[in-house]
Amino acid sequence: MTDTSFAYVRNEMLEEQPAPSTSKGVIGWMRQNLFSDIPNSIMTIVGVLFLAWFIPPVYNFLVTDAIFPWSVDNTVEACRTEAAGACWIYVVDRINFFIYGFFPAEEYWRVNICFALGVLTLVPLLWPDLPYKGYSAIAFFVVYPIVTFVLMNGGMFGLAEVPTEKWGGLALTLIIATVGIVASLPIGVILALGRRSHMPFVKYVCIAFIELWRAVPLITVLFMASIMLPLFLPEGTTIDKLLRALVGVSLFSAAYMAEVVRGGLQALPKGQYEAADALGLNYFKSMYLVILPQALKHVIPGIVNSFISLFKDTSLVSIVGLFDLLQTVQATTAQVEWKSPHQATTGYLFAAAVFWIFCFGMSRYSMYMERRLNTGHKE
Repeated sequence: MTDTSFAYVRNEMLEEQPAPSTSKGVIGWMRQNLFSDIPNSIMTIVGVLFLAWFIPPVYNFLVTDAIFPWSVDNTVEACRTEAAGACWIYVVDRINFFIYGFFPAEEYWRVNICFALGVLTLVPLLWPDLPYKGYSAIAFFVVYPIVTFVLMNGGMFGLAEVPTEKWGGLALTLIIATVGIVASLPIGVILALGRRSHMPFVKYVCIAFIELWRAVPLITVLFMASIMLPLFLPEGTTIDKLLRALVGVSLFSAAYMAEVVRGGLQALPKGQYEAADALGLNYFKSMYLVILPQALKHVIPGIVNSFISLFKDTSLVSIVGLFDLLQTVQATTAQVEWKSPHQATTGYLFAAAVFWIFCFGMSRYSMYMERRLNTGHKE
């Protein structure tokens, strides 16, 4: 019987073939992310239809029909027409009030120096690869607050005194947010460690503090700090209104921060604590060198979420008479000389854009630090 079976062995490698056109480039990305299956395709189509309905009128309001300073007719009368969109000339005209509040115009340079110093001292601290982090920390946490207080308050070194009642706008919002963020993290860490302490007195004091401050809304805290607190002080004793608000905001945020940090501490396996004990480290060294670095790394999203929430909650200080960014915008909406159908909408959109820029920046930086500090084995 004849054997008709045969085998074929390739002696030469085929030339490299290009990837299918449907798996690379824009088409490949769309197939993988937008049209990978039927539900995803339906959601993509619905999303595109929604954007096609939503974006054109918003773009027309913000850009096409808006009244800019460089527009041909850039007067308030142009903003009062029916076809007019956003009145950006109103924002440009009142921008100083939005940024500086009632701070004297001839002293704006002092606030500008504070802004510049804030950036110059914060950037080296947030830049992971830059050396001398200790000096950067001293510059931001020690030197910068002193210089800022001297420049903003004045009354020394030949600077005219500007009471805190005249501080306002974006400058006041950044001051409250920065102080609250910087103060709440270390206080929250201490409260979290205290709540997990084996000493009953320390543990229950921290629990009482956390639960008390988390049980009341921030607006109540500000009312107590601004209105009720002076009633319990000796006659003739006064505490600056801004200082009371700063303390209230910081302690309120610290209570929430403590629970975030406690979650990170409880997420660590017991072996990490035992490893620190095996190295002969005492409680403080084990927390500083082993436990807290890992715990804080795990809860970066929660920490930044608390920071973002605090930054937005600064607008509540307006109820105690402080003119933050949102309050300055709201105050100008009643001005008759700029009255127009979209005056308030334009002002609130400006305030929303400012808040979004800062909050989005904090969110992106936290994502960057998560990726940098990731020591897991993600695929």
